[in-house]
Amino acid sequence: MAFITIKNLTKEFRYYKKQEGFRGSVKNMFKRKKLVKKAVNDISFEIQEGEFIGFIGPNGAGKTTTIKMLSGILTPTSGEISALGFTPSKRDPKYLSQIGVVLGQKNQINPDLPPAETFLLFKEIYGIPEKEFKRKLAELVKLLDVKDIVNVQARRLSLGQRMKCELIAALLHSPKILFLDEPTIGLDVTSQ
Repeated sequence: MAFITIKNLTKEFRYYKKQEGFRGSVKNMFKRKKLVKKAVNDISFEIQEGEFIGFIGPNGAGKTTTIKMLSGILTPTSGEISALGFTPSKRDPKYLSQIGVVLGQKNQINPDLPPAETFLLFKEIYGIPEKEFKRKLAELVKLLDVKDIVNVQARRLSLGQRMKCELIAALLHSPKILFLDEPTIGLDVTSQ
């Protein structure tokens, strides 16, 4: 059985065309033209346990939208997703506790706190035992070479430093699935 199965997945965004200027704004209040943008159009694939999959495509190809549907952030317009036996859009806590997500344009690290404080919060959210938390955190801090920055307020860190801390936050609870969307933003070539 596949870890992730996607069948005929489609995501449409509906929006309205706005006419320009004051007169156009007044007209828009009474009559608007509805438009539909297909961000993901009828895709199907399977991912087996242990596989590493990468989406490659131009901006607007639906890569981020697909990842957001897989993580339960967005609900598909049509089609089916099964991940670890769950439907992600139902946002079942049992599913959410088994995935990690890093969205390069979104922060899970609180900018007002040092990353170490956010890591402690995640320890509590995911119910990570103290001994396991300390071991995993030490391993990730060493691997990503961030010992000197985990106690610095996140907003004072460079983009690359913050992205390393985002990776740690996503990996602390040892997820079965890790979704990465532009995780190398701001990272130097060696870190990438």
